Amino acid sequence: MTKRGRKSAASLEVATPALVEMVSRPDAPYDLTDEQSAEWWAVVNRMPADWFPRETHGMLAQYCRHVVAARRVAHLINHAEKAKTLDLGEYDQLLKMQGREGRAISSLATRMRISQQATVRAESAKKPDMIDNPWEFKG
Repeated sequence: MTKRGRKSAASLEVATPALVEMVSRPDAPYDLTDEQSAEWWAVVNRMPADWFPRETHGMLAQYCRHVVAARRVAHLINHAEKAKTLDLGEYDQLLKMQGREGRAISSLATRMRISQQATVRAESAKKPDMIDNPWEFKG
């Protein structure tokens, strides 16, 4: 039976052990390439261990695939731009591919809350017109 009334300051200062569940970081799926797995681990190690529950692993794997594909498309665009003659049809196709990859990456990152847009609350972000001028005195 517990005591009635408010708890004393002394009883509030006593530390009570908390049960901590060890959460391990998810392993990269076996169907990812080495480059995609490296991207997986870069993302997973950047976030808290419990950030990616099991139901998000498919999205994270797809995100890693798109990031690697975007790198390859960017490499092809750089190669096309350095060529002596620029095939506009091929170049246009590469830019469209780059746009699709970028949209897919952005969408998945936002859904998994790993993008800046997803992690910064609009209310707490300071707007440019709200920045205080250092020369103004507040008294």
